[in-house]
Amino acid sequence: MKTTPVLKRRNSGITDYGKRYKLLKSEITRAVVRPSNKGFMIQFVDYSPSGDLVRVTVTEKILEKEYGVHGNNIQSMYLAGYLAGKKASEKGIEEAILDTGRYKFIHGGRLAAALKGIVDSGIDIPANEDVFPDESRINGDHLKNKVDISKFVNKGE
Repeated sequence: MKTTPVLKRRNSGITDYGKRYKLLKSEITRAVVRPSNKGFMIQFVDYSPSGDLVRVTVTEKILEKEYGVHGNNIQSMYLAGYLAGKKASEKGIEEAILDTGRYKFIHGGRLAAALKGIVDSGIDIPANEDVFPDESRINGDHLKNKVDISKFVNKGE
């Protein structure tokens, strides 16, 4: 017996339709953060009945190409979130809601670092300051090959 594509995505654990429905009901642009073992992707997405409209995309490859930042760590996720937020601001996006999909949000983790980068870029996202990583982790003090983020991020904006 064949299952429909919707049931296939639900049964294989790819999509949580209850969570997606709640996010779509808000009618706010979603800040989609998807980490993987090899990299990550941050997108700003609007809902459309004919299919989601991706307004901004930042991946680890774009971050490496434009800024020379390598890695899949807290510091690079923060910088990618900041870059995605700046690109979203240029496209007129002022607020968003975080969409982590099936990934578990861990306080101080990579998803939280991307969220802090988006918030620091000026996008209004409801978030509690307690979930963000420490400044020392964002600055890369725990890394062997850390990047000076002050070249990319203007904290005084």
